Amino acid sequence: MKWEQYNLEWNSEISNRDEKERIAERLAGIVQDGDVIGFGSGSTSYLAAKAIAKRVHEENIDIIAVPTSCEIDILCGSLGIKTAGIDKVKPDWSFDGADEYDDNGWLIKGRGAAMFKEKLNIINSEKVYILADSSKWVNRLGMNFDVPVECYPTAYRYVGQELLKLGADSCNLRTGKGKDGPIITENGNFIIDTKFSNINEDLEKEIKLIPGVIESGLFIGYDNIEILD
Repeated sequence: MKWEQYNLEWNSEISNRDEKERIAERLAGIVQDGDVIGFGSGSTSYLAAKAIAKRVHEENIDIIAVPTSCEIDILCGSLGIKTAGIDKVKPDWSFDGADEYDDNGWLIKGRGAAMFKEKLNIINSEKVYILADSSKWVNRLGMNFDVPVECYPTAYRYVGQELLKLGADSCNLRTGKGKDGPIITENGNFIIDTKFSNINEDLEKEIKLIPGVIESGLFIGYDNIEILD
């Protein structure tokens, strides 16, 4: 049996690639020697990681990445970027993508099921750049994407019931292609994709108070976030 090297190319077509690459290049220009940087997940973060790696090697810049997923961790290793966990280092700044953002700077994230580690990077960073192409803006959060909620597996029924009490229109246990049953996150949990027609400033905290919830994909009221578009 032949061992195939990890494929460095994104495994699906990247929408708005030219725009995302332009944003990635802008972000790479911010990197300074000695930075500890939180690396987000998703297609725009993938392009940003490659742009940063190019500058790191061309200019002999020394950085440490704090990855938010196994894919980004493996990618950083393949690109020659040193990595460390959030328990070992504190990011000077971080970057990440978004599924949606509005004029308040509120976000929905988590289509890649990595919002728990993404939120850890965000709350531990003085500055966070959200890389968002023009398709990500909405005038009302929740228009195009459900809010993902990561929960402990045996609590999923209770969590779903409580989400409906909070005003959710629907709750669906996330499943995936090529796998029977629910998607399992890197933390060993389930994802409930939850549709809300009305998202207010308290909803993120209210979801987090439900016993069994690990994290949600709502990012509301973070004053360290800057949208890079």
